[in-house]
Amino acid sequence: MTYIEKAWYQKGCKLWYLAPLTLLFWCLSAVRRTLFRVGFKRQQRLEVPVIIVGNISVGGNGKTPLVIFLAQWLRQQGYHPGVLSRGYGGATKQWPLSVEKDSDPRVVGDEPVLMRQHLPCPLVVDPIRPRGGQYLIDKHRCDVIICDDGLQHYALGRDIEIVVMDGQRRMGNGCLLPMGPLREGKWRLQHSDFIVLNSGIAQPGEHLMLLEPGQLINLKYPQRTCSMANMHGPVTAVAAIGNPDRFYQLLQQKGMKLKDCISFADHHQFCADDLPSGPVIMTEKDAVKCRAFAKEDWWYLPVSAKLTKAFTDTLTQQLAVAVKTKKREKNHGVR
Repeated sequence: MTYIEKAWYQKGCKLWYLAPLTLLFWCLSAVRRTLFRVGFKRQQRLEVPVIIVGNISVGGNGKTPLVIFLAQWLRQQGYHPGVLSRGYGGATKQWPLSVEKDSDPRVVGDEPVLMRQHLPCPLVVDPIRPRGGQYLIDKHRCDVIICDDGLQHYALGRDIEIVVMDGQRRMGNGCLLPMGPLREGKWRLQHSDFIVLNSGIAQPGEHLMLLEPGQLINLKYPQRTCSMANMHGPVTAVAAIGNPDRFYQLLQQKGMKLKDCISFADHHQFCADDLPSGPVIMTEKDAVKCRAFAKEDWWYLPVSAKLTKAFTDTLTQQLAVAVKTKKREKNHGVR
């Protein structure tokens, strides 16, 4: 973590010298939102409900496990959802691009590959969100679109907004980039339908999400699993995610003895020389980029999201309203 990132989550603001850049960022963001609000920039609404999952701060807040949870839950409710991702970190220039379980994370991005390995539904990457969403409807007949990390992508109309927040770090010092970690001000939370808190203590109006770890899975031989309690001896923990300390703390809470903790920048593209000899434990997001050169003593820890019944009950109601609205708009030729 850089000095600036550390300062974001300390009391008080120690980065006043960045105030001119923060003012510029605020001005550009405000102008962009205004252009969409007055119609100068066009927002495209799709013919099916769109659920946006995003955050107002940078860094890993837990969007990916929530997207997986939503897709699985929607399937259980009888919907045929599709997931839309920007494909950050991928090198492809051909969009929209469908992601398969064996897709190369260097081409489509690491998070899309991770999600696709858990999803019972189609997933498409496209930086132009309306185009990617329409592709999911036309190609895969999806009746609900889940847009991963799309809160600030106002070109895509949305019916339900879910903001995910880190329960430990929350909004840091409360400042906009680059003085603080916020992409948009705290006011943005008042305009969202749900605030999902990734661990911690939920405040009124927030829904708590817990990430439950599973069995350790071997990278080289995925059929091999091991409980953390049976992983003897110290191991090296490796993470290239937005908040690597959360991963290390989870391992320690489960009784793991850590020899060392090695952090890389979020979405880091690993090579074999990046990792030390001896037992290694990493996140599942990192594992999808290391399978090609995995060793027998490399493991990853999958996690799954657990949310409250109050969250799913409220989502059921709001989604039903969105479906009726879409049908009414279609009958009246509104788009």
